[in-house]
Amino acid sequence: MTNFHIRPDFHVRHGSEVADALRDGRPVVALESTIVSHGLPRPDNLRVAREIEQAVRDAGAVPATIGMVGGQLVVGLDDAELTRLATVDGVAKLSVRDLALAAATGADGATTVAATSAVAAAAGIGVFATGGLGGVHREAAQTFDESADLVTLARTPIAVVCAGVKSILDVGATLERLETLGVGVVGFRTRRFPGFFITDGGFDLDWSLDSAEQVADVLAAREQHDVHHGGLIVANPLPTDEQLDPALHDRTLADGLALLQRDGVTGKAVTPYLLAHFHSATEGASLAVNVRIILRNADLAARIAVAAAARRAGA
Repeated sequence: MTNFHIRPDFHVRHGSEVADALRDGRPVVALESTIVSHGLPRPDNLRVAREIEQAVRDAGAVPATIGMVGGQLVVGLDDAELTRLATVDGVAKLSVRDLALAAATGADGATTVAATSAVAAAAGIGVFATGGLGGVHREAAQTFDESADLVTLARTPIAVVCAGVKSILDVGATLERLETLGVGVVGFRTRRFPGFFITDGGFDLDWSLDSAEQVADVLAAREQHDVHHGGLIVANPLPTDEQLDPALHDRTLADGLALLQRDGVTGKAVTPYLLAHFHSATEGASLAVNVRIILRNADLAARIAVAAAARRAGA
């Protein structure tokens, strides 16, 4: 008898709630899983992941947390799958280029901003909430270290609600690259680009919108023009009374950059190193700010998704 190799099925699986919502035209918000597996410490990560999903529900949309479980890419992880990615060791950090490799090797994986954006757009989800965008690193002139988030958003038609880019990056260079790549950037009720932990990242923005409905109009215009197929960054700053104390932020950042030089930390290790330094040096204050950021962004993203769905229904 001939033995035939059974090929695994690599189709993307949609959670039942997400599948129903997409079929019915109801609002859906994509959420990343990297913040669950790599961005927040245990056991806070699972609790916060559930709070993020609840924030989306409270604002009238369906959360679709994206991740990979045992090699299967899932749009809309259920609670057991979310728990697995939050609690097991060895969860891979997956950008777009890693998805097929991780699937073929049966990996558990958490999707970055780039991967989440790409998968969400392919699934027909137009709005994504995250904390902060990746960007150009401070030593990029020597290292060429730039997040894949930027190039992915240049070719992915999705709105990303975020609090700018982390201030540990080169914010000015990141904005220049976004302009070159054709990624739209708009401030939500602000003309200043936020700096993640802090309300003002130090750079002006050309555009500002004041409501979720206005953002939905932008997405509709992009779709109907069928000219520009890149992403839209909706920069949503923390209120000044919720930001990390700017003086503490600047001192912590300066100390962290000096420690990088002392310890010879480079490449992909830079961001987790600096974020860990912020957490310890601020005695957890930066973590509390991080959680406030993602919950606020989840709420705004859901309101945008609701407005976009209502616009489509009334068209």
